[in-house]
Amino acid sequence: MSNTQTIENLQKALQMEMTAAHQYQLHAHVLEDWGLDRLAEKMREEMTEELGHSDRFIERIIFLGGTPDLGFDKSPVKAESLVDMFKMDMDDEGEAIEFYTRASEQAREVSDIGTRRLFEDIVMDEEGHKEWLELQISLIERIGEANYSAKYITPGAE
Repeated sequence: MSNTQTIENLQKALQMEMTAAHQYQLHAHVLEDWGLDRLAEKMREEMTEELGHSDRFIERIIFLGGTPDLGFDKSPVKAESLVDMFKMDMDDEGEAIEFYTRASEQAREVSDIGTRRLFEDIVMDEEGHKEWLELQISLIERIGEANYSAKYITPGAE
């Protein structure tokens, strides 16, 4: 694998993170519209974390002599329910984990320790996101969406 392949992997990862950040941003607005202000805040935290990941990929691309492209991997999609929202995000996190794991292995093959560690670090974050999403889906299935949603509404909020 050449430096070109490493930069291509980093570029795809950057675009995946840009998509994720804006997907969480859209979720936050939808959740606010649904009256779930506390869950909207959680989505804004996720957005900020994904933007942090994108910063790290940008830094590495520039370090390796590439030019970052801040486009999206795919367009963010408005969810119609909490379960759809969480399942959509869980699928995206799974794709990221799979891709970042492969990219880490490719970086190891060319002795690019910095890129390998970057992908490994971010995989760990994405695994945490996926685990949280799985738990939310499980909670909704066990207690129902209405009971679940009650936790994320601020009493007296407009």
